[in-house]
Amino acid sequence: MTNKNDGADRRVIDSAVEIVQAPPASGEAEFGAQIWNKLLRFAELLESEGQLRGLVGPREMQRLWDRHILNSLPISDYVPEGASLSDVGSGAGFPGIVIAIIRPDLQIYLIETMERRVEWLNFVVKELALENVTVIRSRAEDLVGNHATDFVTARAVAALKKLIPWTLPLTKPGGSLLALKGDRAEQEIDDAIPQFKKYNVRWADVYEVPVWGSSEGTRIVELRKHDR
Repeated sequence: MTNKNDGADRRVIDSAVEIVQAPPASGEAEFGAQIWNKLLRFAELLESEGQLRGLVGPREMQRLWDRHILNSLPISDYVPEGASLSDVGSGAGFPGIVIAIIRPDLQIYLIETMERRVEWLNFVVKELALENVTVIRSRAEDLVGNHATDFVTARAVAALKKLIPWTLPLTKPGGSLLALKGDRAEQEIDDAIPQFKKYNVRWADVYEVPVWGSSEGTRIVELRKHDR
């Protein structure tokens, strides 16, 4: 029997009680059945295979939707139709897999170095039939000169001053780095200002963004490159 507890499903696995956060109720109305079913399936894969592969810890399942899946959604609002986007340090698939699901018009590249994470990403892409996704096993710095997209995104990878040398060389002129950040976003921008000229940064901004289906908002840092 499944008991409800604060919007989560309580399940017994290997004699341990595990809390799995339930998805928002209105997802199909918001995204349409096809996209919503893929998001639900991604959550199922994270719950089963993702934990077994050590990509998502049991405690993270308590906030799977608010902290991870839904938190990845707002990035897509800053990417125009038909653009290309690289997700550096894709890990379990945040935000890259989520963006690929809700924006089939985009060409998504998932860049990851660890073999087990690359295997996971390829597994998810196949399971969800994501035809707009390419998984690349590489360090971002090794792709410079051979790979560039309109936008680059990253989540929970590094502070901006470390992230800039890994991401902006992969961003086309006139494109942007879109990084999901927390309370220290402004401080990270200040710390990274000395790098702006070297990496052709035109301007930087921080957006306070509401997150659909969640009471928690998020923050996006955008670093826009010069057009040439």
